Amino acid sequence: MESKGTWTVADAIDYNGLPADKSKTGGWITAALILGIEVVERLSTMGIAVNLVTYLMETMHLPSSTSANIVTDFMGTSFLLCLLGGFLADSFLGRFKTIAIFSTIQALGTGALAVATKLPELRPPTCHHGEACTPATAFQMTFLYIALYLIALGTGGLKSSISGFGSDQFDDKDPKEKAQMAFFFNRFFFIISMGTLMAVTVLVYIQDEVGRSWAYGICTVSMAIAIAVFLSGTKSYRYKKSQGSPVVQIFQIIAASIRKRKTELPQSIVYLYEDTPESLRIEHTDQFRMLDKAAVVTEGDFEQTLDGIAIPNPWKLSSVTKVEEVKMMVRLLPIWATTIIFWTTYAQMITFSVEQASTMRRNVGNFQIPAGSLTVFFVAAILISLAFYDRVIMPFWKKWKGKPGFSSLQRIAIGLVLSTAGMAAAAIVEQQRLSVAKSSTQKTLPISVFLLVPQFFLVGAGEAFIYTGQLDFFITQSPKGMKTMSTGLFLTTLSLGFFVSSFLVSIVKKVTVTSTNGGWLADNINHGRLDLFYWLLVILSGINFCVYFICALWFKPTKGKDLEEMEKGKGFSVEDC
Repeated sequence: MESKGTWTVADAIDYNGLPADKSKTGGWITAALILGIEVVERLSTMGIAVNLVTYLMETMHLPSSTSANIVTDFMGTSFLLCLLGGFLADSFLGRFKTIAIFSTIQALGTGALAVATKLPELRPPTCHHGEACTPATAFQMTFLYIALYLIALGTGGLKSSISGFGSDQFDDKDPKEKAQMAFFFNRFFFIISMGTLMAVTVLVYIQDEVGRSWAYGICTVSMAIAIAVFLSGTKSYRYKKSQGSPVVQIFQIIAASIRKRKTELPQSIVYLYEDTPESLRIEHTDQFRMLDKAAVVTEGDFEQTLDGIAIPNPWKLSSVTKVEEVKMMVRLLPIWATTIIFWTTYAQMITFSVEQASTMRRNVGNFQIPAGSLTVFFVAAILISLAFYDRVIMPFWKKWKGKPGFSSLQRIAIGLVLSTAGMAAAAIVEQQRLSVAKSSTQKTLPISVFLLVPQFFLVGAGEAFIYTGQLDFFITQSPKGMKTMSTGLFLTTLSLGFFVSSFLVSIVKKVTVTSTNGGWLADNINHGRLDLFYWLLVILSGINFCVYFICALWFKPTKGKDLEEMEKGKGFSVEDC
């Protein structure tokens, strides 16, 4: 008969704070209860984002560039707040409470958005084609902003905890449960994709044909149901104790190295402080030697406990391994910085590309495709690219090179190239669209919307490569104790990409506008030169790729036991997020 210890999970507790019993907690069923919230989050956030620009222009009567910036600022804030959600989950609340609180906040946001789009008092009067339109008032925009940023806050909290809490329901030291966890995350990605697909098709259609308040009301009710389902598993979940945020460790080492900035480094690294078990140590490197001073032992670095034992003050002295962990995070920064531009090009797919679609012929027989639903080609490109990579490229690469597939840096490079090609395709199509607009007085231009498919497909395929490449890179090249933080660092590239888009739009608008025309990004895109803005992004993306190539050559991975084991295996698993 097996001992009691084999039926408990060593690093997890149950609802009552006792060691988690495998027969009563965790597993596939409890993990499935968490998925509903992620599906609704994707449904809400993407359903709002891909069709928000048309609402801002056609209903709130805002200029094209202003509408685009509101969307990118909303999405950028959503991803930036992932850092706040991760910090709160790691340091104070734990993942369960973080999910419960922030999912409620998002439900309040979608409810407020349903009210904002329903009440006539919260939007300007309707105007017809050719009439002068009254833009939304400050009060109307304030209410809309409150709704949007409640949703952004909820999204940020959820994204940092959902996948992690799902992985908590499995014991990775149990082969059977580890296999179940892999199955769970395969379904996790599939369900996220289905949520996105539903958002850009069904939800966008409801917004355009039935009413936006109905669509956002459906999101609110769906999230309430998902929260109820999530809370129903409270007594069945496995919980992991918060271990504190790695941000504190980084500040401790920076503080210690600054405090000892005048201290000379010893000639040999054997004189640096190290208290990490040998099996978990990371080899010392010569880069960023300033940080090594945090491991130099000086007077006053140790404090006495009540038992009379001397322990190091972490704000004055750190081990070599902890210093190397911080160095590893610093080495990620050049790659981090050179992937931001991809998400700037991505931002155009849910802003200006949707505006382009709204002016073009979108009929298939008697059915008119909603402008926001063109992003279905974007989602399709992601799924097709991932399937092609998994079924064709990986077996071929393994047979030819003896490796399971492209490295993370190679995948990122492919994503950058594809996004640059996507922007070039977008510029060429826009030149053609503008030539038609000059000779037409119709609101819907006599040019097929399907000409936009190449740009959606190329950037979508680019996301398939760069997203998996970034996630792989930031997880496998970061210390084990900082993987949540490195995932958050990865998500900030999405956030900053959206903010850079807003910044570029504002600068281009200001520089190109004159007294006689509205510049490249005119209030009506038929009177602007959006194609030149796209070519600007092509040039910036090309320059960025050259810088990325240099950074990729410069990057040298740190070796440690955990990293070596990971490289011997299959790279990374989504459950590490």
